Amino acid sequence: MRRKSRKIRIGNIEIGGDAPVSVQSMCNTDTRDVQATVRQIKELSEAGCELVRVAVLNKEAAQTLGDIKKQIEIPLIADIHFDWRLAVEAIDQGIDGLRLNPGNIGKRENIEKVVKLAKEKEVPIRIGVNAGSLEKELVQEEGDIAQKLVKSALKHVKILEDLDFDLIKISLKSSDVPVMIDAYRQIADIVDYPLHLGVTEAGTLKRGLIKSSVGIGTLLSLGIGDTVRVSLTDNPVEEIYAGYEILKSLNLRQKGLNLISCPTCGRCQIDLINLAKQVEEKFKNIDKPVTVAVMGCAVNGPGEAKSADIGIAGGINEGYIFKKGEIIRKVNEEDLLLAFEEEFSKLLLEYY
Repeated sequence: MRRKSRKIRIGNIEIGGDAPVSVQSMCNTDTRDVQATVRQIKELSEAGCELVRVAVLNKEAAQTLGDIKKQIEIPLIADIHFDWRLAVEAIDQGIDGLRLNPGNIGKRENIEKVVKLAKEKEVPIRIGVNAGSLEKELVQEEGDIAQKLVKSALKHVKILEDLDFDLIKISLKSSDVPVMIDAYRQIADIVDYPLHLGVTEAGTLKRGLIKSSVGIGTLLSLGIGDTVRVSLTDNPVEEIYAGYEILKSLNLRQKGLNLISCPTCGRCQIDLINLAKQVEEKFKNIDKPVTVAVMGCAVNGPGEAKSADIGIAGGINEGYIFKKGEIIRKVNEEDLLLAFEEEFSKLLLEYY
């Protein structure tokens, strides 16, 4: 059972309620470089990114947001720390969402200016609390880190609620997976605002994927979470593929390629590892939900992968292409990928 959260809208994307769990990322470009930022956002969008965030470090960066937004199709979120004037400029530039902790931007009158404008323009605010940047007074208090993350988030929530603002989304991130899981579980029982899941500073591609999958996947399996960002020290496009794979593994989204492939064994007589990688790369950006199997031999081919829409089973220097467990074609190994592409194209026309 999915946790019941209130629904907000960021641009054309609904977050929370009965909306699908969305996948987002953040640019690693200099936001002042409009063309580089737009180029990366388009790459992210092509991979399936549904919302994108950019860092707003100064006034010059804030003033580029309108130009960036005109050239992209997905909602744009401005990530701002400390300076309320940047938040006001970002809203005036037409951004769709803010990542801003109101307690960090100084005087009450400045908070009121930002919140009033955000409410007027219906721009949601994500309160993003990180274990590594908790308020000094909280760090010095007794209690575990998860409790402190929750306490910090609730402090910022109260500021917004006191100003009659409820277009709120919350994240409580840590690079420590158990801490992150504990914090989200706690706050999920206290408020009904949508939750943005992530393991912050998760690491490089392989390690980051594992930590993020454990943290995000555990919470999603408990019904907690409304949007996800897999934070990786890599090309942010990889974050999108990872986010969807986590969701697909829990049957929460059915978008794009679902690849089944065996780990190979002594029965395998074709170069399965390379073949599986080629199939994955060639079809990674398809939008339609298709299950593809790349199996090493006839034992694990059409039989074990009979639920696949289409697949390959290896033989001795040859292979079989099958649909729903039925072999439709026998091909020499060197022609397998081309033949598979042909049959895959036919399948898409047939199904969609």
